[in-house]
Amino acid sequence: MRIVFFGSGAFGLPTLGALSREHELCAIVTQPDKPAGRGGTLTPTPLGAWAAEWIAADASRSAIPLIKPEKVNEASVVEHVRGLGADAWVVIAFGQKLGARLLDGVRAVNLHASLLPRWRGAAPIHHAVMAGDAETGNSVITLADRMDAGLVLGQSRRAIERTQTTGELHDLLAADGAPLVLDVLARHRAGTLKGEAQDESLVTLAGKLGREDATIDLAGDAEACRARINGLSPWPGVAARIGAGDAGGWREVKLLRADSEASSGKASGGPKPGSVISAAEGRIACGRGVLRLIEVQPAGKRAMRWEEFARGAALGADARLEVARA
Repeated sequence: MRIVFFGSGAFGLPTLGALSREHELCAIVTQPDKPAGRGGTLTPTPLGAWAAEWIAADASRSAIPLIKPEKVNEASVVEHVRGLGADAWVVIAFGQKLGARLLDGVRAVNLHASLLPRWRGAAPIHHAVMAGDAETGNSVITLADRMDAGLVLGQSRRAIERTQTTGELHDLLAADGAPLVLDVLARHRAGTLKGEAQDESLVTLAGKLGREDATIDLAGDAEACRARINGLSPWPGVAARIGAGDAGGWREVKLLRADSEASSGKASGGPKPGSVISAAEGRIACGRGVLRLIEVQPAGKRAMRWEEFARGAALGADARLEVARA
């Protein structure tokens, strides 16, 4: 089949690679290059960088357009893309809404990283982990006027492990997306593709996250802290400091991976939330239960296991963890 691919983020890379092997890519559309780093160097999207290398690697691909429109719905872009005569369009984390003039009469499918209708929106993987969901997956849907509200054409499922981070789950779901999209396209070609409407009563939203969201409440439940730390890793990451105040000094760290232990059942009289119960094991008292830190990143250094950090930190008996507030 002749495919036009729309995508920008790294999540679409495994699917784009699979499409390049199994189908004919007649165009790749991505976001424009943007300034990055201290020098503001114009940098392509992950999809744009891969596509440029893939096209350059084989002279027979030189005619495949790599399109980077500022506005994908401009008349010239619409005319160009629609004039390619593709059999189907695949859209994955493109970053611009495709308008009605562009989509009219076209079979376009979108890969979304959740089991829709749960977690519609910009950050479905983060929210699934932060919510403590036991399972998530991918959905391939038709494009609709409302965000992620199209007909479901296929789904894949994956368990979420207790100490799995959003970064790890992102890569696994990205890999799962490739065979799912290929299956949907095969059913489209065979004329057997059918869509199922989403149950609107089950919709949850996965809004965009920022650094202001990167916090936990140690006075609350350790299980909720575990889920948020893992869900916010590696970005934006929960910023914290650990130490004993002015006398013992503070060490700035980003919390990257955690587990939790159930409460002992004591209503009061235990250590205050944030107290380091065991420096060697990374056990931190919460309002309910115990948080166990597994991986952290000290300021200006690489990520490391808690045990490695603790050996160099020389945490005393009065050490405590304090979480930065937005």
